[in-house]
Amino acid sequence: MPDQTSPGTLLSHLRARPPLVHCITNFVAMNIAANVLLAAGASPAMVHAQEEAGEFAAIAGALTINIGTLSSGWLRGMETAAIAAGQSGKPWVLDPVAHYATGFRRAAVDRLLELGPAVIRGNASEIIALAGGASRGQGVDSRDGVEQAEESARLLARVHGATVAVTGVVDFVTNGERAARIEGGSALMPQVTALGCSLTCLVGAFVAVRPDAPFEATVAALATFAVAGETAASKADGPSSFSWRFLDALAGLDASLLDRHARLRCA
Repeated sequence: MPDQTSPGTLLSHLRARPPLVHCITNFVAMNIAANVLLAAGASPAMVHAQEEAGEFAAIAGALTINIGTLSSGWLRGMETAAIAAGQSGKPWVLDPVAHYATGFRRAAVDRLLELGPAVIRGNASEIIALAGGASRGQGVDSRDGVEQAEESARLLARVHGATVAVTGVVDFVTNGERAARIEGGSALMPQVTALGCSLTCLVGAFVAVRPDAPFEATVAALATFAVAGETAASKADGPSSFSWRFLDALAGLDASLLDRHARLRCA
């Protein structure tokens, strides 16, 4: 019997019934995030206004919230959407971009965490700081290694009852009890603006497919990204050609190819 939570199986399910993913993301990421979701087979919607965010979150398969270009108005929309998602039983994903940089961001993330995200995805510096540790992050850039954030991720997962993903050279995912590492990707990925933000949206798409299995869905999303990144890098000459090749590689992935090339290890 095939593994019903393997990355390839979940990708097949996603494409068979494309989920509507409500993305409240930053100005920089909107275009690439929408294209990433379309290439994967999902249906993106960039809706952030408080007046409609709650209503939209209730009809979407999943919600993703990214605080990259935060404002008071957008924060009200984020909170409204997260509340509605919770009331509707819809999973949502939090990307706490550079939350440690200012008091406004710290307070915003504290409020959002209280609303119960199913998944938290960030770089190592963001996850360390979110767990109360001292990170070396500067702005949106991580200066800490993924392995340095693993215990912080486990702590966050236990405290918030969430799956936590730390992304970097080798990704780490945990729900506080189980953990996995995902290898792959490319050194060119950090050189393309907003690919990490797009990954958060892709996590939302996979969690929409399996809201009952956020750990497995998150691992599948990260594996999909890693394999597409590795494939694109094999033919790219630099960041520019990598960017469009990545979308092509993502669109060209199928279940068997993904499961054959995904490099997953229990941690």
